[in-house]
Amino acid sequence: MAVFAYRGLTPDGRAVRGVVDADSARGARARLRRDGVFPTELREERPTASGAGGGLVRRWSGRVRTTDLAVLSRQLGTLTGAGVPVVEALGAVGEQSERPAVSRVLSHVRDRVTQGSSLADALAEHPAVFPDLYVGMVRAGEAAGALDLVLDRLATYTESQSRLATRVRAALSYPILMSVVSAGIVTFLLAFVVPKVTKIFTEQKQELPIPTRILLGISNGVAASWWFLLLLLVAAGFALNAALRRPASRLWLDRKLLALPIVGSLVTRIAVARFARTLGTLIENGIPLLAALDVAGGVTGHPAMAAAVEDARTAVREGQPLAAPLRQSGLFPPLLIHMIAVGERSGEVEAMLDKAADSYEQEVESSLATLTATLEPAMILVMGGVMLFIVLAILLPIFQINAMVH
Repeated sequence: MAVFAYRGLTPDGRAVRGVVDADSARGARARLRRDGVFPTELREERPTASGAGGGLVRRWSGRVRTTDLAVLSRQLGTLTGAGVPVVEALGAVGEQSERPAVSRVLSHVRDRVTQGSSLADALAEHPAVFPDLYVGMVRAGEAAGALDLVLDRLATYTESQSRLATRVRAALSYPILMSVVSAGIVTFLLAFVVPKVTKIFTEQKQELPIPTRILLGISNGVAASWWFLLLLLVAAGFALNAALRRPASRLWLDRKLLALPIVGSLVTRIAVARFARTLGTLIENGIPLLAALDVAGGVTGHPAMAAAVEDARTAVREGQPLAAPLRQSGLFPPLLIHMIAVGERSGEVEAMLDKAADSYEQEVESSLATLTATLEPAMILVMGGVMLFIVLAILLPIFQINAMVH
């Protein structure tokens, strides 16, 4: 069964678009007319094949956001919990979705399930949409006969991760934007405005004040070599990108990042919260600890932490408790280690991991609020100081010339 993207008109003249699955273009048009849609454009969506790890992975155009994944998980869980068959639930969620990318993916997943594939295997064909954690939990839910419960927990987990990512982006977007704009303004002033203004002072052939001479030196340097600075910046970007492609360099840079005084602590809390939430969710849904560690290490987003989790996984396989190798890595905070150790002794590791994730997510939110409250006035002061220096450097010669005239 093929997937067709369409544009059309409803009986009241409203333009609509979406996707529909049918055996042929004629069947797609007939189905749309039955649904009260007159198609004005219809084209078949074809998957593209690309190798990934030696396997064939089908990828569909469009991007499925984390919020979309949470919504479709919640809807699928509700429908399957109400006794609706998986195939029918996939079709219902895909048809009502306002996101074409979601409709395309779910239509393909439904076709695979109709052909006899398990839901987990069908989802695994879209790794860009459904990560290993998602597929693993769905597989465990299918095996245990609790798919609706697992989908509901996946929705909760995905919403939690989306909220955390949104808070981080919202807190850091303003300082980053302000830094870029400020640097652009200062560079423009030094390269194009200041030389024209200070040209008047240099023609007087008088000794200029020290601030003016400093400003002239900086301005002349920027105006003469701005292209070299830009080239140097681009080269540094390429060099950094090349270094990040090498595992050893990435590991070294990641360790340096995590060791930074303020930023490193915040980054560590974010990664630890993600790790604890993921590991707790997986264990709670019946995923074996070794398999859960394999997935949870990857979601940290940091090679150093992923390597430490892999070492811990090896130690657990050899019979050691989880807390000991994580402590030896020196990358995970003592609170997390202590809570894992308590959970291992009481047999409630997943509950302790959830509590640790809650604690670190609250710490991240508090740290972000504090960092933002500190950065904004600090950046305003720095920018104000730079502008004050430029203004003084320009005004001082004017005062000097005015005094000589009078």
